[in-house]
Amino acid sequence: MDPRLARVQSLIDAEPADLEDPHGMVGALRRLCGAAVKAVPASGAGLSVMTDGGVRGLAAASDGSSERFDELEFALGEGPCLEAFVSRRPVLEADLADGGMSRWPLYAAAAHNEGLRAAFAFPLQIGAARLGVLDLHRREPGPLSAGELSRALSFADVATALLLNAQKDAPPGAAADGLDEAMAYHYQLHQAQGMVMVQVGVSLTAALALLRAYAYSHDLHLDELARDVVTRVRRLDEDPPDDC
Repeated sequence: MDPRLARVQSLIDAEPADLEDPHGMVGALRRLCGAAVKAVPASGAGLSVMTDGGVRGLAAASDGSSERFDELEFALGEGPCLEAFVSRRPVLEADLADGGMSRWPLYAAAAHNEGLRAAFAFPLQIGAARLGVLDLHRREPGPLSAGELSRALSFADVATALLLNAQKDAPPGAAADGLDEAMAYHYQLHQAQGMVMVQVGVSLTAALALLRAYAYSHDLHLDELARDVVTRVRRLDEDPPDDC
């Protein structure tokens, strides 16, 4: 193994076992996020698995705030994670209050209000295969140094290898063992989109926009809202988003 990747793996191995998933894939990814926070360093980290359609599930996060920052992106439909996945390039935003506000006006304003000051996103990919994104968050503005950037890229490479190794044993079209719950999210979201499309009489694209607006205006995670729509706890035609 490349010495730099071996070093990253040793840092991950030194992290305490995840109490919720001590031997599984999600637990390993949480340990990777925790090790990245210490090694880069960063205030928090999150790892999302994504499809080519841009639908995603948060697989792991170092803490609740990082989970919230990542969920904000998909709720609003913009942000460093989504841009990194689409562009296939790292996204390095050293100051959300400066360039971030013009780059992602909705996300930057909401995340800044919750204490985020800098965001860095690294696509997890090999060849034509895109697997997801590793996000690093900081509560102080400022760029990554050359050494910090190198360490972040190494963590992204190890995360890519972990996902590839897990996926190779999965049946065609199925999520890797242990990631089923994270990936089940996007199937539920598609189902919720279809239900809102019928309820409100709009296109699938407009239905997703309505779901995002409703989640944001009601301070809900998008996966919570999708579950409520699918289980018929909420109907958007009876209780539309505040800003629609």
